[in-house]
Amino acid sequence: MWDYTDKVKDHFFNPRNVGKIKDPDGIGEEGSLACGDSLTLTFKLDENKRIKDAKFQTFGCGSAIASASALTEIIIGKTLDEAEKITNNDIADYLGGLPDEKMHCSVMGREALEAAIANYRGEDVSILRERHKNVVCQCFGVTDTEIIRTIKENQLKTVRDVINYTKAGGGCKECHPKIEKLLIGTMGVPEETAEPTPLKSRMTNIQKIKLIEEILDREIRPALKADGGNIDLIDLDGNKVIVALRGMCSSCPSSSYTLKEYVEAKLKEFVSDDIVVEEDK
Repeated sequence: MWDYTDKVKDHFFNPRNVGKIKDPDGIGEEGSLACGDSLTLTFKLDENKRIKDAKFQTFGCGSAIASASALTEIIIGKTLDEAEKITNNDIADYLGGLPDEKMHCSVMGREALEAAIANYRGEDVSILRERHKNVVCQCFGVTDTEIIRTIKENQLKTVRDVINYTKAGGGCKECHPKIEKLLIGTMGVPEETAEPTPLKSRMTNIQKIKLIEEILDREIRPALKADGGNIDLIDLDGNKVIVALRGMCSSCPSSSYTLKEYVEAKLKEFVSDDIVVEEDK
């Protein structure tokens, strides 16, 4: 189970500055519902061109809410020149740290702030997003520029690090070779240290069930339990894995995303490429 600091929990259960400013000076949007996390940040300046108010709206996990809440607290009172120097690590440090698997939430906050400042300055945000022409991860729409920047700022070394900080590579895994090249080109990471894609062999149904349960216990259940949920393996029919979501996950509006983009992706990664996850009805 992920270890959240008291400050993360506080900003999750008691988020600051939730909402949207009417007639904001700057507005920035980052992420999308399709990838599971989205954030809208708005701010208003005072007569001295300092941020006097900032608000956020987000769809995402507890860490996304906490990171956005912390971001608004950090930037209030700052000039835009000061605000644009804020990094995702500043957001994480303000919260007393985030689990590696949740660092992408702080990255999303920093990028929403970057877009909001560009919007205030009259810059064409679509030009700012030109980097999206060089998408590396099609599953989550993450570009080479975003990955390289995050690698440099956080001294990332492996594909798993990149997944944790940007989500890139967390879906179908087809972009892993591209991410490895970016790691090598950016940090000089030797190719043999880049995280390999696990090898899979033919298994009997019993072996497959045991491995699925192992992956559920090691890779999936801790994350779901951290958000008040759980998952049970109900049946295995060839390559079809039938599961039941429990607790908060059973009523979560993002349950279909959780099943396909998280549970199924993990089982494809560690068990078999042809696995399909379906929910028991």
